[in-house]
Amino acid sequence: MEVLSLKLFDLDGTLIDSNGIWIQVDLQFLASRGLSPTRDYTEFVSHSIFPVASEFTRTYYHLSETVEEIMASWMALAEDAYALHVPMKPGVAEYLAQCAAQGTSMAIVTACVPELCQLVLKRHGIDHYFSEVIFAQELGMEKRDPETFRTAARMLGVLPQDCTLFEDSPEGCRSAKEAGMTVIGVHDSYYADYETQKRQICDGYLISFTELLE
Repeated sequence: MEVLSLKLFDLDGTLIDSNGIWIQVDLQFLASRGLSPTRDYTEFVSHSIFPVASEFTRTYYHLSETVEEIMASWMALAEDAYALHVPMKPGVAEYLAQCAAQGTSMAIVTACVPELCQLVLKRHGIDHYFSEVIFAQELGMEKRDPETFRTAARMLGVLPQDCTLFEDSPEGCRSAKEAGMTVIGVHDSYYADYETQKRQICDGYLISFTELLE
């Protein structure tokens, strides 16, 4: 499994075990309004940045709330989990320390809300490992778009071909490959049904970061 000099990491479902939190957020948010998620709804919002997901939710369920009010409701439901409960995935802390000891440059490219990302990185004491945290939300782009990864590479002063991305989302894996990056798929139970697809797309596949420890 080839890993190039600049390592990029997704956050949710890759470094931290947080995808289940968003399932619960969706269920609680919709249930409080007498609604339930559909397959189409879940498929769209799971690959979207917050503002796009909020607008989609508002339109899809014909809600009277504004985009900002929907995002605020989601934040209220998720904030405690990120600040107090969401765990790192096995082997992540050790692998990041190993990379740092080897002098490897590392950055994050994430669709996570900036405030939640910063909360969880600081809580786990791993924020110092990353030279940059690039937020798709701040770019106004989605990770299903290959241009997001091309833009991230430009911001980091490298070519996409010089990057290895660790990513759990099948859409993120596909678009990063299209952008020209080496992609290592990371197992997450949320995307368990996509494992075969991810193995076909990616240059390598991890069940756990413990596989990379020396």
